[in-house]
Amino acid sequence: MAVNARPVGERAGANPARLPPFQGDVVEVRAPGRISARGPAVAPAFGTAASEAAGGKPAPLCFIVDGDARIRQFLSLVMHGVGIDTEEFADSRLMGEALTRRLPQLVFLDVGSATNDAIASIDTLGAINFRGPVQLTSSRGPPLLTQIKTIGEQQRLHMLPVLNKPFETGVIMKILQDQKLGQGTALAGRVDLGEALAKQWIEFWYQPKIHLRKKQLIGVEAFARVRHPEHGVLPPEAFIPAASEANLAALSELALGQALKASINFAKIGVNLRMAVNMPVSALRKVDVVEIVQYHQPRLERWPGLLIDVTEEQVVNDFELVRGMAARLEPLNVKLGIDDFGRDYSAVMRLSDLPFAEIKLDRSFVTGCGTDSSSAPLCKAAIELAHSFGSIAVGVGIERASDALALVGMGCDYGQGFLLGQPMPEDRFIALLRQRAVAAQATRPV
Repeated sequence: MAVNARPVGERAGANPARLPPFQGDVVEVRAPGRISARGPAVAPAFGTAASEAAGGKPAPLCFIVDGDARIRQFLSLVMHGVGIDTEEFADSRLMGEALTRRLPQLVFLDVGSATNDAIASIDTLGAINFRGPVQLTSSRGPPLLTQIKTIGEQQRLHMLPVLNKPFETGVIMKILQDQKLGQGTALAGRVDLGEALAKQWIEFWYQPKIHLRKKQLIGVEAFARVRHPEHGVLPPEAFIPAASEANLAALSELALGQALKASINFAKIGVNLRMAVNMPVSALRKVDVVEIVQYHQPRLERWPGLLIDVTEEQVVNDFELVRGMAARLEPLNVKLGIDDFGRDYSAVMRLSDLPFAEIKLDRSFVTGCGTDSSSAPLCKAAIELAHSFGSIAVGVGIERASDALALVGMGCDYGQGFLLGQPMPEDRFIALLRQRAVAAQATRPV
């Protein structure tokens, strides 16, 4: 992929929807984000509860008390993406039982129509002298919320400013940062990619790709992170922009192997998802993709294959190389996809000659397509052009529910972005899949 850095965005839309469990080989996701610098396998930080963080240190814990399961699950996704475990409760009684087992570092407490339950939760926290922050959330009016916040302060609880619904993901991230909870992604130290590779600091996180109309998990993409011994988990801006072509090729080779291994791990729990990685065309020249795929390819009857994304600009500049690679990979069930599609309409029609399985719309088309009258026609035209090539259209960088809904109306097939799920470590992704499988079994008619 292109190695030019992009700004990291943390805003996302509100009103998340339900996150139901498995349907066959896919997980249905109804929770309708910005991607960071692009290089080989790069993007922002999605997760699920894990008992321990990296290195065996217990992860921070947040209790979420809300009668709306959609909100509980949405908040959990945001927190899991930055390494915070969560426990979800529909009422104060369930939270009180959990407090006997483990104390959280943070409590999100909704003030719904049954205000007595919120007050009961505050009383319970006060009775145990809870000293962590308490974040009230509500769609109720300010006078009532001020009154309940005051009750908490009288209990000597650390009451944060009230968070009104609907709220955006960026607001939640800001609360976590202010409380110094979760894995930081500060660019405290720019890291040499060669050093990170040599010292095995590289790890890969996985972001869900959602079928927008069916609202199901349809695929997953691998993204690189550096887990630095001093600076913690670092995003691509810390190690991609200054990386040499040789190190980018080495990272791409590692990404391919790890993504294929992850496919096997997902299949072991009954989930077959097409894995995607992004690579710069320069790496396609240096990395023996065919040999790596042949060596690591899952021996699964229903293996959905692998997708390698390359940028539109690089494809246009190295058309014949990409054409030859596509032909060599096709027998291995490995297909190519285009990233940043639609930036150069003067050259884009040449791409119709190549068999791209997926085409990712440039995020400039996606952002605001649900509310901006100038963006919407461009986005729709890009989707129709992708379909005319016989390719699946993928909207990336989806941050707002309005944009997700607009993409569905325009016929966009798949979506990725902060609103649909952040990238997460492999163990957390697997834990999420298992959690959904258990939930599906529990709700299945006998």
